[in-house]
Amino acid sequence: MSTVLVIGASRGIGLEFVRQYIEAGDRVIATARDDAGLEQLRALDAEALRLDVAQPASVSALSWQLDGEKLDVALYVAGIIHRAGATSPPTQQAFDEVMHTNVLGAMQVIPQVLPMVEDARGVFGALSSAMSQIGSVPGSGSWLYRVSKAALNMAVSSARFDYPQARLVALDPGWVQTDMGGGGAPLSVEASVRGLRAVLASVGPEDNGRLIHHDGRRADHW
Repeated sequence: MSTVLVIGASRGIGLEFVRQYIEAGDRVIATARDDAGLEQLRALDAEALRLDVAQPASVSALSWQLDGEKLDVALYVAGIIHRAGATSPPTQQAFDEVMHTNVLGAMQVIPQVLPMVEDARGVFGALSSAMSQIGSVPGSGSWLYRVSKAALNMAVSSARFDYPQARLVALDPGWVQTDMGGGGAPLSVEASVRGLRAVLASVGPEDNGRLIHHDGRRADHW
């Protein structure tokens, strides 16, 4: 039985990670920021922790809540989107909200959980997006979101050098039928997470720091 940590698990892809890992017989520790999210996690038999990744004071308490754990898989799933393109400058509030959740939260989590991932010789995965890839960008839509996910990729790739006993990867879930992706997306949440779990189980040393798509394709460019 593996121990899995899912950060940002109250809905969508995060909640489905919890469901599938528990169904597979693993022990899951999962976070949510409010009572309703915590109750959902407990109903699935996860060990629920309160955490708001957009609030540094909340994130700073994570390491002592996990004291003594060895994490076979740790996932940073929390994320928000801002859809405006480059003809509309982001407000400071929008910039702070997106970057705090998508980037700063992950960068604050990494030093706290990666020693526990190293202890288990495990894998850390941060939920990124194909929209983060600079070499294949098709337009400016959701440019603040794109910028945040490109920054997240860099954070993951940079951090791998300080945690050599762990594997760190950025994960592209595909275009998924979530609140963010919309009902017209071609990929169900269940299928996306099944693919991502297979990816996480297959990660080798050569994948360290890379962006990997839900279907197992390794990104050639970022």
